Amino acid sequence: MSQASPSVVWHHATVTRERRENLQAHRGVVLWFTGLPSSGKSTIAHATEERLHQMRCRTFVLDGDNVRHGLCGDLGFSERDRAENIRRVGEITKLFVEAGTIVLTAFVSPFRRDRERARGLLQPGDFLEIYCHCPIAVCESRDPKGHYQRAREGKLKDFTGVSAPYEEPADSELVLHTAKLSIEESVEKVLMLLRDRGIVGR
Repeated sequence: MSQASPSVVWHHATVTRERRENLQAHRGVVLWFTGLPSSGKSTIAHATEERLHQMRCRTFVLDGDNVRHGLCGDLGFSERDRAENIRRVGEITKLFVEAGTIVLTAFVSPFRRDRERARGLLQPGDFLEIYCHCPIAVCESRDPKGHYQRAREGKLKDFTGVSAPYEEPADSELVLHTAKLSIEESVEKVLMLLRDRGIVGR
C-alpha cells in the first residue's frame, strides 16, 4: 500500500469525539465479530444492533457481504485480497468510532495478523473482538448458501474452513459458543460486555 503524499495533512475538527459522545449515552467502540462462515456472526451482530437501537444508541453494522458490493467490490478471496479487505474495514471502523458510533463488524477475518492490525488502529478499549466459536459440522448444517458443499466439491476455491485456513483468536474479549447459545443469549452476553466495559449504561 502506498503512503499518503507529504502534502496531505490531517485536519483536526473542532467537534471532537468527546463532544459527539457527550450528545449520547454511550461511547464509540468496535464490536469485531469473527468466526467461520455460518457461525452466527451476521445474525448476532444485527440482533445486537437492534437491541442497541432500542436503547437509543448510535449504531452501524458493517457486514462482510454488503461491503463487498461496494467498498471492497474490486477484491477477491486470495490471502492478499482478504488482508486488504480487512485493512479497509479497519480504517472505516476507526472513522465510526471517532463519530461516537458503536460499529459492529461481521467478517470471517480468518488471519490473526489482519485482526490485530485493525485493533492497532484504535485506542486500547475501543476494539472488542467477539469470537463466534462453532464446530464446522454445525456451520455446514446451517449454511444457507451451500458454500461448504460447493467448496468440498472443488467448485469454490479459497473457502475458509475447507480450502483456506481460519486462525482462531488467542485472546478475544468475548467467546460465544454459538452452537449452544440462542441468539438472544448471545446478544445478552454482548450487552453485558458493553456494560462491564462502561460503553453503555447499566
